Amino acid sequence: MRASRVAATLGARVAIAESGRFGGTCVNVGCIPKKLFSYAAHIRDDLRDAADYGWSIAEPAFDWRKLVANKDREIARLNGVYERLLTNAGVSIFRDRASVLDPHTVSFENKTFTAKHILVATGSWPHKPAIPGSELAITSNEAFHLERLPRRALVVGGGYIAVEFASIFHGLGVQTTLAYRGARLLRGFDAELGERLADELAKKGILIHLKTNPAKIEQGLQVSFEDGSHGGFDLVMFATGRKPNTAGLGLEAAGVKLGADGAVLVDRYSKSSVDSIHAIGDATNRLNLTPVATAEGMALARTLFGGAPTPVDHENVPTAVFANPNLASVGLSEEKARERVGAVDIYKSAFTSLKHSLTVSTEKIFMKLVVDARSQRVLGAHMIGPDAGEIIQGLAVAVKLGATKAQLDATVGIHPTAAEEFVTLREKSA
Repeated sequence: MRASRVAATLGARVAIAESGRFGGTCVNVGCIPKKLFSYAAHIRDDLRDAADYGWSIAEPAFDWRKLVANKDREIARLNGVYERLLTNAGVSIFRDRASVLDPHTVSFENKTFTAKHILVATGSWPHKPAIPGSELAITSNEAFHLERLPRRALVVGGGYIAVEFASIFHGLGVQTTLAYRGARLLRGFDAELGERLADELAKKGILIHLKTNPAKIEQGLQVSFEDGSHGGFDLVMFATGRKPNTAGLGLEAAGVKLGADGAVLVDRYSKSSVDSIHAIGDATNRLNLTPVATAEGMALARTLFGGAPTPVDHENVPTAVFANPNLASVGLSEEKARERVGAVDIYKSAFTSLKHSLTVSTEKIFMKLVVDARSQRVLGAHMIGPDAGEIIQGLAVAVKLGATKAQLDATVGIHPTAAEEFVTLREKSA
């Protein structure tokens, strides 16, 4: 959508072929509904804490169907907004799935159309492991439309989606188990983040089983695990990765090279092996985040129609995981920083928030800075705690601009906030 709108404003004639709802994964079965569900799940903690602040609140009751209905209404509103934005920009809309016939021809609505440039932005799709009974489990796509909440849920996986939905289910009162085949959660993030988040989730009551993988699911959702253990659940959700949604588009026949996972292989200007065919977003499996996809779309439009070839910058992209507690990160992990620059200085702190000084919560905020020992440039900033995404977004500007540790030290903090800890860290931990 971003590529189409910007290209149209730059004078290009643009058409979109879309068989589903506008907004892609993010708006319909991703970021937006997930964050709304996350808000709902966090409220239980807030209600519990309210008593320690003098509030007397009757036993709360939760209505799952009302949440889903309100979520659906908001998503429908956004679908309409995006369609109007495209129409107002002069983009032609075709409600069908397109296939590529050759480098300049596509087919949809039983017709063929030619174009100087073709853009593939078909996103990704949840992947289920090939085990007996996997058809009995759901993915995140279906989790947004459940008729009712389960009493017991098993979430399989250890990445963004797994920890977020484990937090959502648990926060809404579901007995939740998280099983992951790896040794720690959130592979690809700073190792300490995954370990500490697992501790926080476990303290809240989520059952976490690492180095554990389901081997078979039987009727009644009886799950057998590879280690010989068994368990019964009312819902099993696989959050075991996503694959580029490129099958059946005719890309290979048109000469487009794909990776083993189906990703369209592109250069830094998002051009495929065929000069006239381009790809952005999750279909390329580069950095699968919505703001990255929109940045790629804008850069492509400028490259093709703005007279300004614009490569995509994937360095120092901030990201957040909306588990409970939140986690956010920008820049290099400690492990990656040591690989890249060698010697690093590490500053970190774990503490109880001011809010929880009056409550029974044992939740800890964790903050970590990774600094190049020679240049003193801040290479990474990482956080677990309330509103981590909001805080790291601000620090991302500093990291992107190459701020040094001395410059953070010279910044006056806002007191009392958790965020001020990032500018008051003084003692090296490594």
